Amino acid sequence: MEAAPSMTSDTDRRTIRGADYTLSWRIGARGLVRSPYFEFADGQGARWMRLSALSSIHTRAARDEAMRVFEPEVREEPDAVIVTVRTESSAWRDRILEIRCTREGIEVTLEAEGEGDLTDVTLLGGDGILPTGASGTFRSGFDAQSLSVPSPTEPVAFIRPIWSAASVGVVGDADPGRLNGIFSPPPLALAFGRSPATDPFTPGDGPWLASWLRDAVQRLTFTMMRFDPVDDGALLRLTYDGHTTVSGRWRSPTVVIRPTATPTDALLEYRADLIRHGFAPEDPIHTQRWWLEPIFCGWGAQVARGGEPAPELCRQEIYDEFLETLDAAALDPGTIVIDDRWQAEYGTAEPDTEAWPDMRGWIDRQHAAGRKVLLWWKAWDPAGLPPEECITDAAGRPVAVDPGSPAYTARLARIVEHLLSPDGMDADGFKVDFTQRTPSGMTMRSAPDSDGPWGIAALHRLVAHIHDTATRIKPDALVITHTVHPSFGAIAGMIRTNDVLEHDTAGRPVSVAAQLRARHEIVAAVLPQHPVDTDQWPMPSRDEWLDYARAQGGFGVPALYYLERVGETDEPIDIEHLAEIGRVWERYRETLA
Repeated sequence: MEAAPSMTSDTDRRTIRGADYTLSWRIGARGLVRSPYFEFADGQGARWMRLSALSSIHTRAARDEAMRVFEPEVREEPDAVIVTVRTESSAWRDRILEIRCTREGIEVTLEAEGEGDLTDVTLLGGDGILPTGASGTFRSGFDAQSLSVPSPTEPVAFIRPIWSAASVGVVGDADPGRLNGIFSPPPLALAFGRSPATDPFTPGDGPWLASWLRDAVQRLTFTMMRFDPVDDGALLRLTYDGHTTVSGRWRSPTVVIRPTATPTDALLEYRADLIRHGFAPEDPIHTQRWWLEPIFCGWGAQVARGGEPAPELCRQEIYDEFLETLDAAALDPGTIVIDDRWQAEYGTAEPDTEAWPDMRGWIDRQHAAGRKVLLWWKAWDPAGLPPEECITDAAGRPVAVDPGSPAYTARLARIVEHLLSPDGMDADGFKVDFTQRTPSGMTMRSAPDSDGPWGIAALHRLVAHIHDTATRIKPDALVITHTVHPSFGAIAGMIRTNDVLEHDTAGRPVSVAAQLRARHEIVAAVLPQHPVDTDQWPMPSRDEWLDYARAQGGFGVPALYYLERVGETDEPIDIEHLAEIGRVWERYRETLA
């Protein structure tokens, strides 16, 4: 057990000193009860934060405002000093902010007693009324210049100015302000740097300040974690949508804050912390040799064909043409992904027999050629399912499948068994997509038989059902996801880097190979035992496509999406270009040997 930090007091201030930080606050009538801020500094005294002692747990029935802040109470434990700040709340019978000071850093947790359906929870800031008469929303101050966000966004900005907002979670798409679900969920971690952000990828010199959420994935019943800045202050906002009911005592996820050397070190420490607390698996996954073979995914080739919507070109005869092109170029992928849309309806996932008149025979022929076949799976889509197995809108229309519904999960098990078992289609696994379509909204309703999982916890349950059923039916089944969170490690066999983005914050094109490198660094830090599907869509030009292809083998499993032309520019792909892909694959396979 590590020793607890030291604590000193003088006439108007208390200070707790850890290995490389101090936490201090003023005491007495003109102290924290009047100006509710702690000072968090590095070991040399340079301030990192003015940490707000206010926070809020809003519900459907009441806004949570702190009407009075009491003097902090301190107790010492063998390995920590615990500071608690009780506040009089407009929404809860009791509300306490707990700051647990360890040798390495501080751990901030919010606790409340009462009843309510949570909407937004804010930490590092909240709503209140001070003795001075000041009121409204208060935020922590950050003495930093840059923010590291371990999630791809459009514009591309892994490193961004400190006063840029950031959203990480499981809700997003390609619409404005929502293209942040490429990793869904990503690591729930941020890092703050003292040097200004100069480009989207390169962190400035250290030290940095790491921050992450710690809790069991089953308790992550919020959809998004938002870094919410205004001017020179910011807070963290967790969006619960009114679907987490509290009756009695409730504790928030813990915000861990500690100094670190680099953003990558922050992610490594984040994973280690979740493992140490039993919230992420440490055991290695059992990677199968065939998982590491180069992949051909038909989506990019479907898009490039044109003439019809790309999902309409997921047809057996067209995939046969793709295979002929591969054969002519002497390209032999170990895995074929049948992409969007082989299903008659997404929710029921029955093969469309018009588009795929003999899917089982087609899969058998790939097996005979020494290949495996994955089926693209659209998470959450309820098409074809009865409303009784779905999350619905206020009018009762299905919005998403409900992983808390026993009726739906029983159906899902039958679907997966049919698609993977030798008595069904005999496919070899799934490429799970659209995890960022996790439902979000105050007026949505769970299925009648559901226990109401929500947010990240609901997504984890959905993916776990797919993965666990798949590996029960076929122990070497591969389930590829873009869930880049340590707590998802046991329910994914491979992590996909997902769709490539376009521009930086100044509107300049961003190298696709540089994006792959940055994404791989994140995956390698939080899920280091997982192979990486390097994706390959979309590509801005043929030259960039070739650059990306040459880089793939250094960062994971090469995936080929384009065969005939690069769809975004309509540039033709000739035999010499495919020959270059063949050389890339050959070099990659040599590393496997």
